[in-house]
Amino acid sequence: MQNIKGKVVAVTGASAGIGKATAIRLAENGAKVVLGARNTGKLEKLVEEIKNAGGEAICAEIDVKNKTDLIRFVTTAVEKYGRLDVMVNNAGVSQLSRIDDLDVEGWEDMIDINLKGVLYGMAAAVPVFKKQRSGHIVNIISTSGLKIVPMQGIYAGTKNAVRTVAEAFRQESDGSIRITGISPGFVKTDFADNIKNEGMKTNIRKAMEEMGMDPMAIANAVLYAISQPDEVEIGDLVIRPSKQN
Repeated sequence: MQNIKGKVVAVTGASAGIGKATAIRLAENGAKVVLGARNTGKLEKLVEEIKNAGGEAICAEIDVKNKTDLIRFVTTAVEKYGRLDVMVNNAGVSQLSRIDDLDVEGWEDMIDINLKGVLYGMAAAVPVFKKQRSGHIVNIISTSGLKIVPMQGIYAGTKNAVRTVAEAFRQESDGSIRITGISPGFVKTDFADNIKNEGMKTNIRKAMEEMGMDPMAIANAVLYAISQPDEVEIGDLVIRPSKQN
């Protein structure tokens, strides 16, 4: 993991769950982490925690729905550390329901955050990466995009869209900018808290409690992907609980 030390890594959705775990793990291994989320209180506590443990971190309030926030986020990293090595697009949201329930508001939220938020993150980071002639994009996706089931149609659609965009980007890249997709299965996070469908909220919480992985499992995957030498690209990683079918 020596290739991690000194890297500047920006993480969206960093105030809790996978984003928080990723920030902690990267900082433990010597990365300089730039943390973004809407909840500044949690972000500031995390920055303090990382610094108290001997790591280096800064934070910025961002909403990935706003492309200008992502540009400001990347600019903050470059102004502080002189470069940006990795953009981790982690922020995501889920509204699980039947398609014919027509939760259009929920659809729009998932499209704005899960898909457009990732695109905005890429759009903010890529110009910096091109100037540096190096960079790495890590998108946190989901196994929901791999196994399509009822109640998750639009959510899975946004995740599969990210996967499609990433594969196109990989083929278009000359290798100086790498891209990795990490698809977690059930992880013990607050993922279910904002789901409006009470039945799905209960089911997801139960599954997380019964077999959910620690978020550090995903953080370790991010660490693995970005620790590779420049000539090695880790494409897609799928990480499920061993009990998940």
